[in-house]
This record gives sequence, C-alpha cells and structure tokens, in this order.
Amino acid sequence: MINENFKKLNIPDKPGVYFFKRGKEIFYIGKATSLKDRVKSYMSKTVFDMRGPLIEKMIQEANEIDFQITDSVLEALILEANLIKKYQPKYNTKEKSDKSFNYVVITKPARNAFSIADAGGEKLPKVLVVRGRVLGNYQGSIFGPFTSGTQLSEALKILRRIFPFIDNSSSKKQNYEFYKQLGLTPDASSPSELYLQNIKYLKLFFNGKKKDIISDLKKSMMQKATEKKFEQAQELKRQLFALQHINDVALLRQDDYVRQGFPSGSPATQRRPFEKVLSDSVRIEAYDIAHLGGKNMVGAMVVLEDGEVEKSKYRKFKIKTQNKANDTGALVEVLNRRFTHQEWVYPNLIVVDGGIAQINSTRRVLTSIGIKIPVVSVVKDKRHKPKAIMGLPAQTGNEKFTLKYKREILLANSEAHRFAIAYHKNMRNKNFLRRA
Repeated sequence: MINENFKKLNIPDKPGVYFFKRGKEIFYIGKATSLKDRVKSYMSKTVFDMRGPLIEKMIQEANEIDFQITDSVLEALILEANLIKKYQPKYNTKEKSDKSFNYVVITKPARNAFSIADAGGEKLPKVLVVRGRVLGNYQGSIFGPFTSGTQLSEALKILRRIFPFIDNSSSKKQNYEFYKQLGLTPDASSPSELYLQNIKYLKLFFNGKKKDIISDLKKSMMQKATEKKFEQAQELKRQLFALQHINDVALLRQDDYVRQGFPSGSPATQRRPFEKVLSDSVRIEAYDIAHLGGKNMVGAMVVLEDGEVEKSKYRKFKIKTQNKANDTGALVEVLNRRFTHQEWVYPNLIVVDGGIAQINSTRRVLTSIGIKIPVVSVVKDKRHKPKAIMGLPAQTGNEKFTLKYKREILLANSEAHRFAIAYHKNMRNKNFLRRA
C-alpha cells in the first residue's frame, strides 16, 4: 500500500524526521538529509539486501508514512532522539539493544563552582556521551537515545563550536586553557556566567527549543550592549549567527553514506581517511568465507561500531560465481556486491580472514571502484587461532594502531567466522533435506 501511494505523499527534499505507522501506532522513526530520497529508498525491491529482514517486515506491516521538516540535519538528529524516547517505536528498539544506544548526559554542577580550581571542569557541568548499559551510573540531564555514535560525535563537534562546553576528552589543564582562550574560564572575580548560559542553551537545544534560545540570545545581546560589555555582546552575536546558520556539512556527508552513497564515478565524498578518525567513532567491517570442499559456499559481513557489534547490520551472501574451493574469488564477489550498496555506510577499516592473497584481492576491488579504505587480515595458526595481524597501513602508526584496535579487529574477525559458519551449516542442512 505504501509503495502504491508513495508518489502521492509529496514528501519534500528537505531534512527532517519520518515515521512509518499503522493507524496511530508508530513502528519506526528515522532522520534524513532529504526526506524524499530517504523514504524512497525504502520502496526499493532490494530493501531486504539494503536494510535487512527486520526493516523489510516493518515496511510490510506499515500502511502510512508521515514526516516532520527541520531547519537542519543537526536538528533532525536531535528530534529523532526525542521522538524515539517519547514513542518507543518497536522497530527502533528491535533494531538495536537499548543498552547499546548512545546518550548525552549534562552533569549537575556543584554549588558555588566559581573558583579557578573549578576551571578544569571537576565542579562545572560536563557534556558526556555514555552507553545505555551504564546510564544508571550518571546523574544530570539525559538526552537520547541516539542511534548513531558517529553522527552524535559530529553533532557534538558542531554544537561545541556554537556553545563551548567541557567534556571528558581533555585534562584539567587542557580544559582550563580551552576556556581561557574563549574568555570563559571562571575566576574569583568573574563567575562562569557565560559557561553556565552555554549549558542552559545546550539543554534547550537538546529539548528542541531552538526558537527559545534565539529569543534569549537577542535579549542578552541587547542587554550586554546597553551595559557596554561589548566583548560579551559580540560573543552572543556570534552564537546567534551560528545557531541561525548551522554548518552541519559533516552530518550531511555522514547521512549521504546511508542515503545514496557516492556520486557515480566520484570517490570525493568518501569518509575521512582512517588515520584522521582514530579518536572518533570507528566502523569496522569484517568478512569471511565458509564452504565444505567448495560446496554450499557463502560469505558473511559483520560490523562493529565504537567497538560494539551491530548485528542488525550483518549481511549474508550466497556465492554465485565460484564452483570450486576458491576463497579469494568468493571474497572478491562478496566485496563487489557489498560496494554496490552505496546506501550502506562505508567502513573506516576492512578486516579479512587469511593472508596476503586476501589483502591484495580486497585492495584490488577497492582500487577498481576508486575507494581508499585500509585493509588488514587476521592470520591463523594450525589450530585456527589468531597469531598475527597483517597489512597495517604505515601512515596509521602500526604499533599504536595495533594496541588501540587489536581487540576490535580480533572480535570482528571472530564474529565474521562464526556468522559465516552458521550460514553455511544452515544452507547445507536445507540442501540435504531437499535431496532427501
């Protein structure tokens, strides 16, 4: 029914949030750079391959699509989180465990936190990102859930440029210097009025009240100008302009990966080089091939984001081009099929099972389609236990890279092997029953 009436919906090419519904029940809530393009992607005949069986089932059950336009992708991200929290759509919560969602916590300030000793942020409010499984350990204002750790990280970078805040990523000294440069470091004679105002505005923004912030900024700016506090008035003017002209290009790029991928023949919009995002959220994809003497050959792709397995993003591939036990040939097929799905987010790192042959085959596929993604392989011993990681790019700093992401690489490889073997056994049993 949705497919038949899609053209009649008149969905705009603007950012916002969309709803899949049946009657008054909301099944699923999502955000988009372009509502029109994103919703259209759900109407594809290959929606199972693109989004998996859970979303395909949701589309079959829904009979109505609604939407809400926002001024920016950043606001769509915030609105999506607020609406998911409010309505708890069953397909949002099924898609990912509540404990794996990301939340923003703005901690409570201590009383009279206006001394130089507080400038490190021990007593001032902080803005933190925490997983749902440890949310109970924190007190303060809580916002979320946010479904994408990568996009939340980009959103907070944008907001921090508008309303500077302290997080846990810097030391006390770094935070002190950070605020000293901005003129926001509290001292004995000048309480952190502007910083606490930033926190107030952040809370309003996460509650979807941008208009209230704009109104308050205008009043405060006029008041500071009347009091001849021109530097503070200028800072408020800067914040007002930034809020009215939100620069969320990074979020636009991130959403493009999901929506439609790269423009044809142009890799210019690909994700940032891996070495530049080591401190940010990282998506790792791992691949493995399973068969028995070349029969019932299958491939598997698993995904880790921020060190967490994302089972809703796992994908299975029935090998179509290989009749014999050719693991590298099967891997090439899987990768070529995977990268035709430009709506899937591109990884920061690819992990394959095997040695130099698998690495070289993967690199040839990536080169042929104009994509630069680092590739590593996990080499096994005779007992099929990991003994080495090969192919670490020199520019990432091998030693530091291995120490930081060794756990994720080995976990991804193990998950890919498990997932591929399970799919192979399932296919083998089905084929056996057909012959019986």
